[in-house]
Parts: sequence; structure tokens; C-alpha cells
Amino acid sequence: MALQAPRYITYIPLTDLPPDPANPKKHELERIIASIKDHGFISTPVVDERTGLTIDGHGRRSALIEMQVRGEPAPGGLLVDDDGGWLVPVTRGWASENDHQAHAVLILLNRLQEAGGWYPAPLAAILEELATSDADLFDSLAYTDDEMESLLRQVDPEKLPQGTEDDEDSTRPAGDDFDSGLGDSGDNERTGTLCCPACGHLFTPGQ
Repeated sequence: MALQAPRYITYIPLTDLPPDPANPKKHELERIIASIKDHGFISTPVVDERTGLTIDGHGRRSALIEMQVRGEPAPGGLLVDDDGGWLVPVTRGWASENDHQAHAVLILLNRLQEAGGWYPAPLAAILEELATSDADLFDSLAYTDDEMESLLRQVDPEKLPQGTEDDEDSTRPAGDDFDSGLGDSGDNERTGTLCCPACGHLFTPGQ
């Protein structure tokens, strides 16, 4: 006897993906569009089977509509029908029990993405690698200099892959100012230049 998957992905016309009018989440539309153009359509929206409305993916839906309006080509991950309409992959199979649960899940799915935070050392290692080897990918993450400086001040050099117990700065506590590359001195000609606390490499994000 064949098993029936309780959740499955199917392609539907973008015009058949209605939003929930109660959705309270704001979106940075341009960043979502840039992400889709850079990497394709990765994360599928979710449809509530009871209401037929989008329960997760309102920002991605709006981004796709805006891309269509601008005359952009269909991004990777979508299909195009014979009339040129965009077909979007969506997750099906979940149904809310009532409007209260639907609205709670609508908020919960966004709240869960906000929760947890990041492990500073692994994050800093990846960002430093991207900043020095692929500026375009780093720029697509939209980290500001202030955010990078704040992150690097949390990192213990020994916790980064490049760090060793013999690093001369390894005894300095996480959060210390790891070099003038992070400082805000008016005499520092490297303003905007960041210093990797593991290897001492100076780099300017996006360059």
C-alpha cells in the first residue's frame, strides 16, 4: 500500500497564491528580490488547506509579483506555463483548525525566524571568508560596517578556524578591540576596514 505524504510540494500559478489579508509582517522587498535573483527561488510558501490562503511566504509572493511587473525573467525554481504565467512551488497538506490558530501560526512562523540569534565565531568566520573571496556574495547579505564591527568584538580568536593557541592575541578576551581596523579614530585612514580577530587580516567589506 502506497504511503500518502502528509506534506507535499506542488506548482500552482502565482495568481492562485492569495495572501492572508490579516498578515501583519512587513518585508524588505528589494532585499528579497535581490536574493531571488542571485540564488533562485529556494524557500517555498505554505498554503493553509482550510482557508486556501498563504500562511507563510507573503514576502516571497510579493517579490515575485513585483519582478513580473518589472519584466524580469522567471527565476530559477519556478516553471512557466504556455501563456507565460509563472508557476510557483508551494508546500501543501497543512490545515489550520480555525482562524485563531491560522493567525497564531502566521505570526509564529515569522517569530521563529527571529529567535535564536547566531553563534558569533562560526558566523564571523563565514562572513570574513566571503568578504575577502567573494565580495558580491558578501554584499548580498547586506551587513553594515557597524554590524560587522559588533560581531567581531564578540569573537574569541581561538574559536575561529584560523585561530591557534599560539596566536599572540589569543589571551585577549572576546569583545576587546582587536585592532585599529575596528576603531573609530579620526586619524585612522582605514575607516571602514575590519580586522579578522583570528588571523589579523584587514579587509574592507565589499572590496
